[in-house]
Amino acid sequence: MVTTEPIIESLRKAVEAMPDDVPLRLHLATMLLQAGQRDEAVRHLGAVLQRDPANADAVRLLSPEQAVVSPPQPDATARPEETARLEETARPEETARPEGTGSQVYDWSQAEDELRGVVPAMFVGDSDDAGLDEAASAFDAEHSGLTLADVAGMTEVKQRLEAAFLAPMRNPDLRRLYGKSMRGGLLLYGPPGCGKTFIARAVAGELGAKFIAVSFADIIDMFVGQSERNIHQLFEHARQSAPCVLFLDEVDAIGQKRTQLRHTPMRSAVNQLLLELDDVAGNNNEGVFLLAATNHPWDVDSALRRPGRFDRTLLVLPPDAPAREGVFRLHLRDRPVAGIDLAKLARMTDGYSGADIAHICESAAEMALMDSVRLGSPRMIGNADLEAAIGEVKPSLGAWFDTARNVALFANEGGAYDDLAAYLRKRKLL
Repeated sequence: MVTTEPIIESLRKAVEAMPDDVPLRLHLATMLLQAGQRDEAVRHLGAVLQRDPANADAVRLLSPEQAVVSPPQPDATARPEETARLEETARPEETARPEGTGSQVYDWSQAEDELRGVVPAMFVGDSDDAGLDEAASAFDAEHSGLTLADVAGMTEVKQRLEAAFLAPMRNPDLRRLYGKSMRGGLLLYGPPGCGKTFIARAVAGELGAKFIAVSFADIIDMFVGQSERNIHQLFEHARQSAPCVLFLDEVDAIGQKRTQLRHTPMRSAVNQLLLELDDVAGNNNEGVFLLAATNHPWDVDSALRRPGRFDRTLLVLPPDAPAREGVFRLHLRDRPVAGIDLAKLARMTDGYSGADIAHICESAAEMALMDSVRLGSPRMIGNADLEAAIGEVKPSLGAWFDTARNVALFANEGGAYDDLAAYLRKRKLL
């Protein structure tokens, strides 16, 4: 029988001559493992992975299943000195045989030390990151990058925002002089798709504050007690991120009227929200500004709207003509357009929401795309496409105004919805 040592020595010399030959190194590593020379084998497998990180054979040879390698058995016809050498090679080291086991176990810590610096690390980063607060990862505080100058039109909304919220915030000395209280938050309400979230982001930009937006799905949990913990973590993170605008989207879902709730955990979540609002309104929470939005303010628990909580309201109505022009410009700016008459389109979409206008632009782009497919060459989106899309897309706010009309007529307690009633009368809807 031919011994393996001369073969291994020949392979070593071949590898020295051709160090980048991956199959050759793999063959040498296999022979070394079979001969029990695992330290050298691991070094060669590391060199293979350095050249080919996804090499399946190298990974397999380094896997735990391959860690115990059966050494070659001595041939019956071999010379006594060869048999003795092979038996010596097959004898496991004492440190590799744990007490109570009868098989050889590979020393993985040694292999890691040998491969460190040879095989690139799979992941990089400070281990300290693992200890970050869970609340910080659950609710992201971001810079909105918007200001009210980015909100087209809607002059009346901006003036109300300035008087009720922004001017006192920007002028703390005057606020103290006139005793203007900043306790509580501002509730934006109005029909869906009319820019309430966009305005909230712009307010954060005006104040130079970070912005945290959350909705029902971010807070409410199926497990008892978890919703309350989520709400507490949210407000704690807002305090730590000050100056910060905390925006509760669809607050009617989070803070529903407790008289309508039969589900006790949901009632507890509303109670926790009320407690946190009181804490934010306190003097020890300087720099946390509360905004909320809802399409159905009449479904919000009355306790949320008492003084010191969301005691100021702002009606955000469908975009006016300048705002509609701005929405068209926004949704067409990255598309191939030509000959667009924004003023005409704005006149044709009176009563449409911003979301409706976005859908019109999408429909017009689809028409132009299908024409381009038929013609075999692309064409520009023109005013005719947008006018045709306006004819197909109808305003989506009718159902909301039907409900709002009933509220303005029969549930306008204390004049809470006087602004809404005035708009409905102006539009001859009341």
